[in-house]
Amino acid sequence: MRPTCPEIILRQEVLKDGFHRDLLIKVKFGEIMEDLQTCRLLIKHSIPAGLFVDPYELASLQEKNITEAEMVSENFNIEAPSYLSEESEVLIYARQDARCVDCFQAFLPVHYRYHRPHSEGAETLIVVRNPDLLMSCDRELPVLRSWAQSEAAAPCALRSKDICQWSSLKYRPIHKNVTLQVPVGLSIHTSLVCSVTLLVTILCSSLILVAVFKYGNFSL
Repeated sequence: MRPTCPEIILRQEVLKDGFHRDLLIKVKFGEIMEDLQTCRLLIKHSIPAGLFVDPYELASLQEKNITEAEMVSENFNIEAPSYLSEESEVLIYARQDARCVDCFQAFLPVHYRYHRPHSEGAETLIVVRNPDLLMSCDRELPVLRSWAQSEAAAPCALRSKDICQWSSLKYRPIHKNVTLQVPVGLSIHTSLVCSVTLLVTILCSSLILVAVFKYGNFSL
């Protein structure tokens, strides 16, 4: 028996290693639907306090036509550590996958924040929850009624002041959440790190001063 409503499947994964990662989100609808060509998919994502998205990087990626995303949160500080930060929100306008008629995908660069040192254990965990999916179509699709859970207002397009009504979609995630492991310092090393940092700073400053007085030109 064929289901009356095709299932939407969402896969979220984190690419690359280190403190600078790429969040890749893929959405596949349950059957090939050419009617989706008239639809737009908006991903509303909450970024945990342990991560941040650089709005200047987003602007650069938009100019290069790599991704379409914008920060919603105001008073956003990319320099703040995780324990002085709050969860932020990003709107990502997904694009249809050229290799799959009924697929959308979105790409978002994310970066680790600095975390407070721990007394024991050399890593902490960041949980990236699955996003909200919103869809808007130029013409009414009967199947959209079976996917929709509620209505939500959001900008019609990137950098647009016009507000559209989007349908919030129900879907099945491949993974419940994505968990990232972040290396953190140990609090017992604080004195050692501070001492070494101070000594290196004094040494480098002394070398710079010696070079300035030895090779500098102070004539007026």
